[in-house]
Amino acid sequence: MTFDGMTAAELTDALKDAGLPSSGNKATKIARLEEAGITVSKVEDQQVEAAVIDAVMVADSTSEGFASKLTASRQMFGKNIPFFGAIILAILMVSATTVVFIAGPIVMELIRGEPEYHLIDFDPSQARDRAEHLVSLGHPEWKGRMSGSYEELMTAESNKANFTEYGLASTLEEFEVPMFEIQAEPRLFYCIPGTYPLGLPPIIPCGPQDVNRVDKEFEHRIDFVIQGYSGTASYSFGDNLELVNLSNGTDDSLWAGASGEVGVVWSSPGVGSNTDIYAKAISNDLRALFLVNIKYNCGKVEPDDCVPIFKTVDIEGLMDQTGGNLPDTIPFIQLSKNTGEELQEVFDQQDSNNARLGLEIDVDNQGTRPVRVPCGILEGNDDKVIMFGGHHDTVYNGPGAIDDTTGTATVLELARQFALLALELGPPDHTMKFCTWGGEEEGLHGSKAWVEKHADELKENLIVYINLDMNHVDIDPERGNGLTLFGNYQSDIDHIERITEKFKAERSDLASKYSITIRTLDGPKNSETGMPYNSDHGPFVYDLVHDESDKPGHALVCYGSGSWEYHTYMDNMDHFNEESLAVSAIIYGTYARYLAWGEK
Repeated sequence: MTFDGMTAAELTDALKDAGLPSSGNKATKIARLEEAGITVSKVEDQQVEAAVIDAVMVADSTSEGFASKLTASRQMFGKNIPFFGAIILAILMVSATTVVFIAGPIVMELIRGEPEYHLIDFDPSQARDRAEHLVSLGHPEWKGRMSGSYEELMTAESNKANFTEYGLASTLEEFEVPMFEIQAEPRLFYCIPGTYPLGLPPIIPCGPQDVNRVDKEFEHRIDFVIQGYSGTASYSFGDNLELVNLSNGTDDSLWAGASGEVGVVWSSPGVGSNTDIYAKAISNDLRALFLVNIKYNCGKVEPDDCVPIFKTVDIEGLMDQTGGNLPDTIPFIQLSKNTGEELQEVFDQQDSNNARLGLEIDVDNQGTRPVRVPCGILEGNDDKVIMFGGHHDTVYNGPGAIDDTTGTATVLELARQFALLALELGPPDHTMKFCTWGGEEEGLHGSKAWVEKHADELKENLIVYINLDMNHVDIDPERGNGLTLFGNYQSDIDHIERITEKFKAERSDLASKYSITIRTLDGPKNSETGMPYNSDHGPFVYDLVHDESDKPGHALVCYGSGSWEYHTYMDNMDHFNEESLAVSAIIYGTYARYLAWGEK
């Protein structure tokens, strides 16, 4: 134990035992003890001595029954220790020094006992109310709250206002990060030229006088979606583009043959990430890159289609692969399965039907834009920090009700609950922060920048970061009812397992509806046994490690199930299940309460 690990009450008792003034905040009390030359070990020795005296008094007592005294306890080592344990310790204290040295840790383990946890409250209706408000802040046409946009700014300011309303101190920080901006409604269309009388071709295929032509325009968000860091281009029928089938994108000779044309990759197993295939498109000087979705949400969102989803690229990884080259002239879009198949069928016959492709994508991918991080702060008695977080931005093409309005709404309700707890219990021993992140969907930009700015204080003071990203089970039970709780330190997981058992016993009405899986992922980064770097916990775990002496940060994460509408235009409130948010909120919140106030 260190003085920092002692509560304010324990420090007060130590000062009184030493005959020193006990007023002041925790830092003042620690400084006073250190100036007096008092060490933590001396304080612990005093606690042992007091416990032994009490134990002997119990053994000698004639005023009360000995059996009843055994059920009493005293405060020792920051725990309520039964006098029975103190008696055992007393016996050891009068034994040989070597016996005490050997048996001491064993006895301490015996008398420590199970921690006493108090399940926190969580109001799902409050979380739903916050979620509905956040969804209402989305883009008027595309519905999302994309990072760097006006909608994301309004979301961040709304969260900050909520933190203030709950009685917390609040901050709002902005970070300039590499970010793209969609500046106009995109278009994707094609034309099959008609014929003049006598079967003659039109003078200008698909031109104004081509009255018999066949036109098809695809619907943005439903049939196709822009991908992260796409470039800009406008191609008309006169450009006479060809579509080159690149299969799953693994054949370099196919890529070379697509130079100057539109490459089409089919997202079957084995296809590389968006970053990898976009880097190939850049290196081979394609005019545009189409990625056809044939593996996500097929038959789930639309019964006969695989709906396109937004995915970003790792901008740093892309620059590494292309030598720092991010052209502004190569559009990158994902197509639905039906759209891809229709285009492929039409353009496979281009020699005979003279099909023409049109594409208008207007994206600025060259600059930086601000992403925001609002935080609510519950000041504690020291600078140690317990943090909750979730990302408030969404993909541009959908409301993001599940990803990650669920996590943001949970963080807001947790902030409210802990503000109420502070009114009841007093200030926590450690400071608590509740933050929501912009920039997650485009590369964890907000959390990365925030961690980088606050790295020194986090390395010194972070106790645990708890990430809530889609901590949700869809309202339709056929989609699954599983929640996975995981972390990278067994010590945290041990608490979570015990709290989960208490949760199942005391809240069976809720726990019985959901399957809860708990995992320890303490292996290498992104391995099967390690923490993934795929959400805002990543920077807290790995970006604070700079040399071999640094240990990864503590993090706990919750992922839910269902959510077939992930990253699509249909991620709305239809399947929102606020009740499911209470599972991770109560379990993780109870752990945070224990860390913040102990067994109080």
